[in-house]
Amino acid sequence: MRSKAFFVNGGAGRVLCSIPAFEKYAETHDDFIIVAEGGTDFFKGHATLDGKVYDMWHKNLFHEHLKHRDCVSPEPYRMWHYYNQKCSLAQAFDMEINGLDEPRELPKPTLNLTKMEVIAGYNMIQEVKAVTGKDKVVVIQPFGRGVQTVGEFIADASSRSMSLVNTVDIINDLKKDYGVIVMAELQFPVEENEDKSKYKIARPQIEDIRVWASVIDVADHFIGVDSIGQHICKSLDKKATVVIGSTYPVNISYPEDSNFDLIDIGLDRRKYSPIRLTMDETIDRYNDQSMEMSAEHVKSILRSARKHLGKPTSFKGTYTPPQSTDCPTCPPGTAATPAVAPGSTAMLPGSTAMLPQPQWNQPPANIAEKPKKPKVGFKNEVKNLLKTDIN
Repeated sequence: MRSKAFFVNGGAGRVLCSIPAFEKYAETHDDFIIVAEGGTDFFKGHATLDGKVYDMWHKNLFHEHLKHRDCVSPEPYRMWHYYNQKCSLAQAFDMEINGLDEPRELPKPTLNLTKMEVIAGYNMIQEVKAVTGKDKVVVIQPFGRGVQTVGEFIADASSRSMSLVNTVDIINDLKKDYGVIVMAELQFPVEENEDKSKYKIARPQIEDIRVWASVIDVADHFIGVDSIGQHICKSLDKKATVVIGSTYPVNISYPEDSNFDLIDIGLDRRKYSPIRLTMDETIDRYNDQSMEMSAEHVKSILRSARKHLGKPTSFKGTYTPPQSTDCPTCPPGTAATPAVAPGSTAMLPGSTAMLPQPQWNQPPANIAEKPKKPKVGFKNEVKNLLKTDIN
C-alpha cells in the first residue's frame, strides 16, 4: 500500500481544526506528508507533524515527495455527518483522514507558541493598557473571511460576520471600561471625530497569524464569529464569546466547552448552506438576515464579555517599548527606552521586526481628514446607511 500525501486547503480555521485528525493518523502511520495549500503557520513547532508538512512551492515537492504517494484531499464539508449536523469540523476531518464511520471525541488542536511570539503578544497588550489606561483587554474579531468592502458598505454575503452597526455598538460600550483590540483588516470609524475621542481603541495590522494567536493568549477575553479567532481560543484554553449566524454551532464551534459562550443569532433563522457541495442561491437568500442582531442580542454579547472580563480596573504599571533596531535577531531592550505611563497618549513606539505599530483610532483612508458633521448624528447615519436597525 502506497503512503499518502494529504492536501489541506481553505482558511486558517480549517487548517487548525485538521491537526487532531493528523495527530491520530500519526499514531499508526509514520510515512506520510501534509501539503498545506493555505500555509504551514499552524503546524510550526508541532512535535509530530512539523517535519511532515510542506508548502505548495517547496522545491522538487512533486518528484521527491508526491510522485510515489497517493494524493488525498480531505473535504470535511462533504462528509454526511457534517452536513447533517452530527459532527464538528475537526471530527469530519478525523473521519475522512482516519477512515472512521462515526465521529469520536478529539483533543483540542495543538498550538505551540514560541517565547518570542508570546513576548510579542505581551508587549502589544501592555501597550494597549498603557495608552488606554485600562488593565483588562478584550480582542474582538467582528468579521469572518467572507466580509468585503463594497463601495461605502462592509458586508458579508455568507452572513457569518457582525454588521458594522452592531460592531460599533459593542466596541463603544466596552472601550469605556476595557482596552479594546480590533482583529480586522478592514478599517472603520466607531464614532464621529474619533481621533479626538477620550476612549482609544487599537487596530494593530499584524500579518503573522501566530502573533495574533499570542495576542489572544495574553488578552483577558475574546469576542468573535465563525472564524479563526475562536479556534485559537480553543487551542489555548481561552474564554470566548462567539456570535453565530448562518452556520451551525455543532459544526463550526464548541457548544460543549464551558469556556465558550455561544450567542446564536441565527437560531431558527437559518438553513444549512451546502458550501463546497453546491451553489444554492435560495438558501443564501434565506440566511441573509441570520446575523442581524436585536438590541437584546447585543446586550447578551456585552453581558457575556463583561462577565468574563470582570470589574474594570485602571492600569497601574508602565510599558517599555521594544528596542527598535536594524538587527532583527538582536534581543529587544539592548538600550534604554522610555516608559509609557498609564493613560498616556504619547507618541507610540515604532514598529519592530516582530510587532508592527498599532493604529490608534485611525479612520479609514477614504474618510476626509475633516469630515463634515452628519446632520442626523453618526450612529443614526450609519444605521440608515446599512439598514440594520432592528428591534
